[in-house]
Amino acid sequence: MRSAVTVSLTVSAVLAGGLFAGQAHAAPPTPSITAPGGFVMNNGTGTTLFGKAADTRRSTGSTTKIMTARVVLSQRNLNLDAKVTIQKAYSDYIVSKNASSARLIVGDKVTVRQLLYGLMLPSGCDAAYALADKFGTGTTQAARVKSFIGKMNEEARRLGLRNTHFDSFDGISNGSNYSTPRDLTKLASTAMKNSTFRTVVGTKSTKQKVTTRTGGYRYMSWSNTNKLLSTYSGAIGVKTGSGPQAKYCLVFAATRGNKTVIGTVLGSSSETNRAADVKKLLDYGFAR
Repeated sequence: MRSAVTVSLTVSAVLAGGLFAGQAHAAPPTPSITAPGGFVMNNGTGTTLFGKAADTRRSTGSTTKIMTARVVLSQRNLNLDAKVTIQKAYSDYIVSKNASSARLIVGDKVTVRQLLYGLMLPSGCDAAYALADKFGTGTTQAARVKSFIGKMNEEARRLGLRNTHFDSFDGISNGSNYSTPRDLTKLASTAMKNSTFRTVVGTKSTKQKVTTRTGGYRYMSWSNTNKLLSTYSGAIGVKTGSGPQAKYCLVFAATRGNKTVIGTVLGSSSETNRAADVKKLLDYGFAR
């Protein structure tokens, strides 16, 4: 009789253990986000983990600058220490567009590397203009800027981003600057393979020594608009975006252990909602 009871208890324990083990490994519930568009994938495998209107074209704001940086970093024989003289046109542009700025000063000589920090941390549209002017081709600023934007679109086509088009170097659209959560995530995933890009977008703040017009120097201090770097464990990037049409956007990435989760939210109604959505998506991505 004792033997039968023991067998019965053992079987019950095995069944219960199997049941609880199954529950422990059950997939987490799919999150609900307030943003109209979102996408998340496992960066190592490319596996889609979440999608909401993932292929719907939307205004992207300054997340456009991911492509700006990628085009610069893909230049042959790139010299990151080459100096660029800041032109009055760059500061005039900031004023005319009421755009986000790296506070570059006319006449200063700033390296390409420093311009990338100014582009991606404070989201400087003046830094974006300087880079487009430097790496576009043509005899006038207008021609060089047009050429650079052309390179952005060529790169989008090369990467297979079928629902992406750029009409600006910084995301201040003329009506046809758009992408999708899936395309932006793929773009960021590719960009993050570049060590300079990873270093820049993972930097919370930096102080850079630049040469002045008179040959002296000054320090420029920039803080990253991506607060995720300070609020989410393992966050490594990537880029914020905002604007009247774009609302609040974020292309994000985080690494825990050997797993990197990367994704995008577009069109959030507020910074608070954007942050909440991104946390949900990252938590879900790591739980999958």
